[in-house]
Amino acid sequence: MGAPSHTTTWGRALWALLLTTLGSVASQPLGGESVCTARPLAKYSITFTGKWSQTAFPKQYPLFRPPAQWSSLLGAAHSSDYSLWRKNQYVSDGLRDFAERGEAWALMREMEAAGEKLQSVHEVFSAPAVPSGTGQTSAELEVHSRHSLVSFVVRIVPSPDWFVGVDSLDLCNGDRWREQVAVDLYPYDAGTDSGFTFSSPNFATIPQDTVTEITSSSPSHPANSFYYPRLKSLPPIARVTLVRLRQNPRAFDLPAPGPAGAGGGNEIMDSLSVPETPLDCEVSLWSSWGLCAGPCGKLGVKSRTRYVRVQPANHGAPCPELEEEAECAPDNCV
Repeated sequence: MGAPSHTTTWGRALWALLLTTLGSVASQPLGGESVCTARPLAKYSITFTGKWSQTAFPKQYPLFRPPAQWSSLLGAAHSSDYSLWRKNQYVSDGLRDFAERGEAWALMREMEAAGEKLQSVHEVFSAPAVPSGTGQTSAELEVHSRHSLVSFVVRIVPSPDWFVGVDSLDLCNGDRWREQVAVDLYPYDAGTDSGFTFSSPNFATIPQDTVTEITSSSPSHPANSFYYPRLKSLPPIARVTLVRLRQNPRAFDLPAPGPAGAGGGNEIMDSLSVPETPLDCEVSLWSSWGLCAGPCGKLGVKSRTRYVRVQPANHGAPCPELEEEAECAPDNCV
């Protein structure tokens, strides 16, 4: 056979270049995310700190049956093609069960299935429940250069379907792992129950809604447990801190030198600076006027009342007068 022509050689080179380019593009993460080139594995401690106090969130604060508390923390280290939850998207059946009733089995099965079938979940991790609104729980987790994202959820107890969490937090920064990350957490509504208050009875949302953030003005209803119209935004209800753990089998790691109050002292400082959220007094509508009583030939007096629905707290607006009188012509004079 004769030697290949110049055109044939050029065509083969162009085809090889095209295949190389397509392979490079296919290996990129979805959404234009940067590639993690850090060492394959890294371990982190994750510490969840509840900040749900009666001072910061005085409205309808649950004191009993059950008191304010947090469920267990459930999360995963995963790649960009997996989503545990996402704002403005529908939750899975497993997350619905977790957000409404704290049942974790279905959600864990969903995460494990994603790891087995799609290879998108590297590890599932959990941390114990917190039996009060303020307190801490922690766990350890492992991330991989191809599974550098962390997502988790913690249910607000009691609540209709409210939770806090993190969606796809990337612990990798190019060619290195982040040493420490701290994120303030705010409440979300899973979109599966239409209750307004912490202790609302079960009232399914039909059709199901998407995940929405709960703010001081949304839902815009005075009965909502997080409705604080005087606030521009809610204070954080919780905080999560992830710290990279050094892997050295020959020695224990000592804390890095730093100023007093750094590292583990942050939680102590936070507890001393709990924000005071003002809660204004709320009263009922006036009752109907009572009978007008008085002597014949003279003006009498009638009265009406109202009652306190929400006591003020943390320097909120005080309650107005609860009884009012007015002059009137007697109905049955004496």
